[in-house]
Amino acid sequence: MGKDVKVRSSEEGVIKMYTLLSGYWKYFFQKEEYNVLILGLDNAGKSTYLEQSKTKFNSKYQGMNLSKITATVGLNIGKIDIGRVRLNFWDLGGQEELQSLWDKYYAESHA
Repeated sequence: MGKDVKVRSSEEGVIKMYTLLSGYWKYFFQKEEYNVLILGLDNAGKSTYLEQSKTKFNSKYQGMNLSKITATVGLNIGKIDIGRVRLNFWDLGGQEELQSLWDKYYAESHA
């Protein structure tokens, strides 16, 4: 019986240590995430704005030729890391047929 208590308390110690280290890891390395919604009429430059932003904030990103950007059908997603913050951009198509989908994204967006 005494042996069982030692094993259990040792396992609990390992679990507590793992939980503590996991918490520190998240605190130091996890990024705060924010969802940014890009809305506008079709052909307004939303995708171009997103592409230019990705190029500006990520020196390793080459970017695509802006003349090759076509109308967004549905959704484009872009991620930009700035320090300890990750911005998730949702670029929604601006065609009239797609505008009815916009409100589905409001609740989860921060800006």
